[in-house]
Amino acid sequence: MSILRTLSIPLLIAGCTFGLVLWAFPEEVSTGRMLGIVLGWAGCSLLLVALLLMLRETWLARGFAGLERMYRWHHWVGMAAYVLLLAHPLALAAAAWQESRLAAWQTLSPFSQGWPVWVGWLSLLFLMLGLAATFATRLPYRTWRWLHIGLGVAVLLGLAHLILLGIDEPVLPILALAALLLGWRVIRADFGTAARPYVVQSAQRVAADMVEISLAPLGGPVAVTTGQFVLVAFFAGPGFRGCGEFHPFTVSSVENGGHIRIAVKALGDCTRHIQSVGPGVTARVHGGFGEFLAHRPPLPQFWIAGGTGITPFLAVLREGLVSQPTRLLYLYRSGTGAAFVQELQDIAHADPHLSLQTMQVDNPQPDLDALLPDAHELSHRECYLCGPPGMIAALKPALRQRGITPRHIHFENFGFR
Repeated sequence: MSILRTLSIPLLIAGCTFGLVLWAFPEEVSTGRMLGIVLGWAGCSLLLVALLLMLRETWLARGFAGLERMYRWHHWVGMAAYVLLLAHPLALAAAAWQESRLAAWQTLSPFSQGWPVWVGWLSLLFLMLGLAATFATRLPYRTWRWLHIGLGVAVLLGLAHLILLGIDEPVLPILALAALLLGWRVIRADFGTAARPYVVQSAQRVAADMVEISLAPLGGPVAVTTGQFVLVAFFAGPGFRGCGEFHPFTVSSVENGGHIRIAVKALGDCTRHIQSVGPGVTARVHGGFGEFLAHRPPLPQFWIAGGTGITPFLAVLREGLVSQPTRLLYLYRSGTGAAFVQELQDIAHADPHLSLQTMQVDNPQPDLDALLPDAHELSHRECYLCGPPGMIAALKPALRQRGITPRHIHFENFGFR
């Protein structure tokens, strides 16, 4: 990853924040009041950046070094914006405290200031709802989605708060930009206009709770490479009710004519329903996204897959023989069956560079010390991890204890909440 792409989002945050603060910098006010106003503008600029970072566009993801990285920054920036916007009225009240306690209370109280302050507090409330949904990982997807809309509502209410205060010169262009970003996200991502039409050609059960679905394009195919993931929504078709929510699925094979295959594991209501999908069902596919295996150096490698985490590695192996010594450790749960094991064994038998180890694990947190090679065997290897978040979280420190530095440990998170 180039330095410019690594710094792209921090530079965007800094440029947007300082630019907006300088544009609307208050003059001839006390230091305390100036601080409160600057905090408000800085929080507003961070909300605009958060809106930009939640757009699902392949070209934007390439510029910002991946959709997963964009979503991670989106959460951090949203939390920082909330802190700044909450500090904004408190700093104004602290500045008014020097005059009197009554003046400080009137600064915060909507009963004395009327609609401008009411709308400002409503903006903070909706922002809090949007952020709370970020941490509520067990919420049903649809509930989470509606709560997360609070972020967009918070932006619009915050700008309305400024207009009601009579600050319309810098606000109207910002309001137009916020409306553009929100509309862009809703139309392109939520309504799926950025996605391409596909049809299910086949659905093959590869494990007790997993199917591999072959998708054929009905028009121009998406641009996707091995190791990437796509966002897919399945609609009503022969014997299938439809599940129109877009979910991320790693591509398990990229084939001629734009055909792709994805592996879907039953993890929730929608993915459980997708297990019954059949030929003729239409879908929309958006992508591809991700850079997990895009820039592998010509060095010995150690791949660790857990469950459906095998799919990006399988896509690479299906494309052809690996060009460097590669060891693949594939962990799967007992009771559900291991997907693609026979195919992987056949590939490893034909590829002299590939060493395969498959293992059934009964414990959600297996003994990694017993599973991982020693430090000597791992030296000078690039390590690629793909699987459940708990597995990734446990593997990273275990690999570091064996002398693998963080820059040689590669992983990608596919949970976009």
